[in-house]
Amino acid sequence: MSGLRALLGLGLGLGLLGSGARSSARGLLGPGARCPAPAWGGARWAGARQGGPGPAAMMKYLSQQEAQAVDQDLFTEYRFSVDQLMELAGLSCATAIAKAYPPDSFPSSPPTVLVLCGPGNNGGDGLVCARHLKLFGYAPTVYYPKRPSRPLFEGLVTQCEKMEIPFLADIPPEPALVDELYGLVVDAIFGFSFAGPVRAPFADVLQVLAKVTVPIASIDVPSGWDVEKGSAEGLQPDLLVSLTAPKMSARFFTGRYHYLGGRFVPPALAEKYQLALPPYPGTDCVLRLS
Repeated sequence: MSGLRALLGLGLGLGLLGSGARSSARGLLGPGARCPAPAWGGARWAGARQGGPGPAAMMKYLSQQEAQAVDQDLFTEYRFSVDQLMELAGLSCATAIAKAYPPDSFPSSPPTVLVLCGPGNNGGDGLVCARHLKLFGYAPTVYYPKRPSRPLFEGLVTQCEKMEIPFLADIPPEPALVDELYGLVVDAIFGFSFAGPVRAPFADVLQVLAKVTVPIASIDVPSGWDVEKGSAEGLQPDLLVSLTAPKMSARFFTGRYHYLGGRFVPPALAEKYQLALPPYPGTDCVLRLS
């Protein structure tokens, strides 16, 4: 296995695991075991605890056009920068992951996470998420095959590299190998701007993800899904982190954990689009919806 790890370019992050320790931990949980559900997965909205309608039922679910309009207003009217929102979004995703899958729920120490990043802003969110996961005590590894030649994304890569987060040249081709090497996969490939057929190399990546047994955490929209209609036959994540507000496809999410993240929406903007955002607990940057 050590030779295979070297071939895949797993680097420092996976070198910490030790194949024997990894295999014995998997053996304790049984083949194909997922990370167990934590006793506390983060604060839920108070109305849900008290038997009232949950926040997911009361919130507005955005169409693709509405999501793009909200983003445009954030950039132009409110003068947020892309990197500013990306940092807040990536931190929210890492925080939601830490609440749903705390480090002690993984079969390995440090807990290994594979972060799959696409070529757009969703991929940038994934890079930020990987950096914060490393600070939270996880051992992330990044697959980022299509890198934009823009200072923002080049900077995000440099930040990860300076924190000794390894980058893969290729993902493991077999789902069983992904299950063996990682306790969680973060899907940061496509976001709400995605449309059309999935092209290489991500078509093969999604085929592998469809067969893994470890949990998958999707950022904003599960990759390959129609932003409004979802996909019954596509990727089925265990965790979905909806950023700003849920998209229409979130109604078709059936996983265990749905979080709202990105606590940066100005009240006037929320009112303009009638988002009906529930209050976040305390100073948290995420809210568990279901």
